[in-house]
Amino acid sequence: MAVKIQVVFYSMYGHLFRMAEAVAEGAREVAGAEVRLYQVAELVPDQVLEKSGAKKAREAFAHIPIAEPKQLPEADGILFGTPTRYGNMAAQMRNFLDQTGQLWMAGALVGKPAGVFVGTASQHGGQETTALTFYTTLLHLGMIVVGVPYSAKGLLNMNEITGGSPYGAGTLAGLDGSRWPSDNELEIARFQGRLVANVARKLKQE
Repeated sequence: MAVKIQVVFYSMYGHLFRMAEAVAEGAREVAGAEVRLYQVAELVPDQVLEKSGAKKAREAFAHIPIAEPKQLPEADGILFGTPTRYGNMAAQMRNFLDQTGQLWMAGALVGKPAGVFVGTASQHGGQETTALTFYTTLLHLGMIVVGVPYSAKGLLNMNEITGGSPYGAGTLAGLDGSRWPSDNELEIARFQGRLVANVARKLKQE
């Protein structure tokens, strides 16, 4: 049975794009899964992106289509990815979610499984608070929250600094953005993608 999974993310420099790719890789391992990646629209002015180097970095995923709220009901399961801004989701993702009012009124997302993956600059930069505060919106939409249980062995890795928690996969970019998702972080992301896709498939079969 085909199950449709959407991975909707915002990335400024590409770290969350790489995580989104890993989430999608994991979801595609589930038999019958059709996985599509989307990015939410940018809000930062071009001149600011240019000055920070983000405009150049964003060319690597410019081919990913822009997400629109109306497409969300087409999915059987959705994974959302966002960098952290002071312990909360990025404004770009908040802006996207704030456009789902009609879907909320119609109950269009009720019963769909969803997960969240995040990225921070530092080890204690708000990965858990970002995921947890993100889930309040998904619960208002009637979605089923799917986290990352400790059967994802990467969560137990004590041999290196790593992102990720029971609330979702995560990566650490470093204060200068020079650190990219580690193998451990990417494997946790794949695990989360597989899990959401499997839950979506089971729910669709009922």
